[in-house]
Amino acid sequence: MDRAGLISVIKSKLPDFNPISAAQGFPDEFSIKVSPEAFKDTCLVLHKHLGSPVMMLFALDQRKETGNFVINAVFADFRESRWVIVSMDIRQENPCFETLAKSMHSALLFEREIWEMFGIEPKGSPDLRRLNLHDEVWPRGNYPLRKDFQKMAAGNTGEYNFARVEGEGVFEVPVGPVHAGIIGPGHFRFSVAGEPIINLEARLGFTHRGVEKLFENKSYDQAACLSECVCGDAVFSHSLAFARAIEKISCARIPLQADLLRGIFLELERMHNHVHDIGGIAIDVGFSYPHAYASIIKESLLQLNERLCASRYLKKVNLPGGVLTDMDDEKKELLRVSLKKMKHDFNALVKILYTSVSFMDRVDGTGVLRRKTAEDLGVTGLAGRASGIPEDLRKYFPGVYKEAKFKIAVEGSGDVLARLRIRISEFLESCRLIEEFSAMLVKDSRSKVDLELREGSALGYAEGWRGPVLYWVKTGPGGRLQRCKIVDPSFHNWQGLCFSVLGNIIPDFPLCNKSFDLSYSGNDL
Repeated sequence: MDRAGLISVIKSKLPDFNPISAAQGFPDEFSIKVSPEAFKDTCLVLHKHLGSPVMMLFALDQRKETGNFVINAVFADFRESRWVIVSMDIRQENPCFETLAKSMHSALLFEREIWEMFGIEPKGSPDLRRLNLHDEVWPRGNYPLRKDFQKMAAGNTGEYNFARVEGEGVFEVPVGPVHAGIIGPGHFRFSVAGEPIINLEARLGFTHRGVEKLFENKSYDQAACLSECVCGDAVFSHSLAFARAIEKISCARIPLQADLLRGIFLELERMHNHVHDIGGIAIDVGFSYPHAYASIIKESLLQLNERLCASRYLKKVNLPGGVLTDMDDEKKELLRVSLKKMKHDFNALVKILYTSVSFMDRVDGTGVLRRKTAEDLGVTGLAGRASGIPEDLRKYFPGVYKEAKFKIAVEGSGDVLARLRIRISEFLESCRLIEEFSAMLVKDSRSKVDLELREGSALGYAEGWRGPVLYWVKTGPGGRLQRCKIVDPSFHNWQGLCFSVLGNIIPDFPLCNKSFDLSYSGNDL
């Protein structure tokens, strides 16, 4: 369906719909600007018609240029391989808009973020508690993503109000934010009646670093380095999403060699994280041998990364315009031999897990996240596919993945076992994809191009190992960044973890948590 068809669909649901503007800025982006009065209804129509959660919802401070704030909502049109962006202006006097969260739960966290970072109130929101600017530290009235923010002003602080479950026999178990292991900081408050969990509330934001503020006024090469520091176990996918946004703004055509190399490194990042998580699931049920076996495979992958590009976690590989490394015949042979051995070891690891009755008993039926719940929450990526949602950017925005005949992995049970099976399937599919991409590489071909710095905005994206990594970037004169909005899949999926544990017992929480393996730093931007 072209843009005229999409506008017709909206008009069929909203007879008075009259967009201020509608434009196909890039082949994979369609932007619609509407009045504040039409914004909510337009978003609801797109949400239902496209079957997409709110993928992004964010604000821009344009008061200096236009006297307005701007709100953008992003939806995924997977059938047409494009992003639909709905925007509206909000006057700076008493800035507010009608909440989307009452009708689309996937908008809730974004609205809370807009309220705390910009002071733009979503009127009628069911929840206006802060996410990252903790009440105990940040006085009210400080909005750090406004352009005129200089430093935190003094004022009254407060306390965070947790959701309470009350009744006879109900008690709370607080866990964190400091944990016994080496995981990041997060506070989890369990409400239990006897042994079963009847509510779990996660409070995050303890590793908030003001990342989006740090991007402001950076040159694209400075920002590319910063994008690699957003989430330490998804370095490549974050740098790739950022690079693609800059490349779209610059109208650059990236060489096929660069796209193939990016595919190889993106899948290598997926493989070492998936095998790490498989070992983590095993150790969380006390099965130490496969955990050690998985650790050996992961270490082999990290050493392979270092030999291919001099970085275990794939830093300094991506840049806007292409990649900084190439792959000669010697490296291709190293890759082929290494993958062959890893597949053999990985299949042995899987056999150990599948033939253990006690292990299978612990993961089968534990931590179930139903598809309807996942869809309502906007759960994406691996966790969504384990609950039966067949969405993967590699399938719907394929690029070189189309030539490699990418096969999406989907499970329906939504439990720990389903998330384990997704990882197993994707690890083996990554091996196959890397072999396909490697065979398509051409010796001495260009792997990067020079960019023409322009003023504009674009959405960059990559299917990271957890799910979609999204970067919406706006540049000003000279190509310096004015706004960079980042969405890591963890931002969507922490709520999914909280719902998956309901009805389970607290000792099963570490197992459920590892089966999602979400990022604190990727969430706490």
